[in-house]
Amino acid sequence: MTVVNGYKQNDNEEKINILNLEELEERAKQIIPTGGFGYIVGGSENNWTLKANRKAFTHKQIVPRALSNIENPSLDTNVFGIPLKTPIMMAPTAAQGLAHSQGEKDTAKGVAAVGGLMAQSTYSSVSISDTAAAGNGAPQFFQLYMSKDWDFNYSLLDEAKKAGVKGIILTVDATVDGYREDDIKNNFQFPIPMANLTKFSEGDGKGKGIAEIYAAAAQKIGPDDVKKIADYTDLPVIVKGIESPEDALYAIGAGAAGVYVSNHGGRQLNGGPASFDVLEDVAKAVNGRVPIIFDSGVRRGSDAFKALASGADLVAMGRPVIYGLALGGAEGVQAVFEHLGDELKTTMQLAGTKTIANVKKTHLLSINY
Repeated sequence: MTVVNGYKQNDNEEKINILNLEELEERAKQIIPTGGFGYIVGGSENNWTLKANRKAFTHKQIVPRALSNIENPSLDTNVFGIPLKTPIMMAPTAAQGLAHSQGEKDTAKGVAAVGGLMAQSTYSSVSISDTAAAGNGAPQFFQLYMSKDWDFNYSLLDEAKKAGVKGIILTVDATVDGYREDDIKNNFQFPIPMANLTKFSEGDGKGKGIAEIYAAAAQKIGPDDVKKIADYTDLPVIVKGIESPEDALYAIGAGAAGVYVSNHGGRQLNGGPASFDVLEDVAKAVNGRVPIIFDSGVRRGSDAFKALASGADLVAMGRPVIYGLALGGAEGVQAVFEHLGDELKTTMQLAGTKTIANVKKTHLLSINY
């Protein structure tokens, strides 16, 4: 156990047994201090949209296929020109030091071990370069919470390019903080510095709540910002927080190389739709022009299958990975990805799909039980 500013961080590095990803939440709750756990697990207001993210996967059904003459389905894929061993990626998730002393460094190691793609957050506990180094050459994206201060933005983008990231994820659905009641009840303020925020004149984020940190970020984000970042970095820019076909088209028109369908895990606009429920309409509007990343509520291999069959090219996870990190460090992260991958391969076999390309051509049923 490591203690930083009175906050206890687990430092276990061990394999963990997983029955399913949903049960990890309760196990992690026993390890992560109350304030940190509330920040990780909580949504906004009464968590309606957070809960809807899980329920939405019941709105579509996978038809079992027999006589398909396949075995040993493959998770290999290639997105943004990056060969990957799995279509499951790490969502950009802030402040992973709340879960484990090694934070994003261990997450990067665990994701690299399964041949996946990691996205690191502006608000990470570890610097861009240290997170990239921990991945030891494995592909990573950098997620930008755009600041009002463009010197700060350029500095982060410069560091990301120097670290060798393969793309920039621009988050556009967090111009203000969602009303997160768990943080208010716990009077939560970040006990651990955020390495990338040392460039802010206000400090490193330690001792502040997420609403205060968001206040330094840009409240106005438009299509011109997408183009500005793409031109400056010469990297693919993926716009995260898209929930409408119109916004997907605005993003592509501004030069986005990818669209990221997400409602921030139910942490921003409460009362908005589940991400899965809007994915198909967004995918139809995009019509294959750019890759689509999807997250929010994925806990099962069948969830990932349904997302891929509904238009996603990559499926991202956040909270379950953090729970695995808390329980077992890098090996815990690896175990989470391996478990979901095994569930996905089982679903693929029973649905008669040999490859991820086959999954993406699968027609799902929509039956209102």
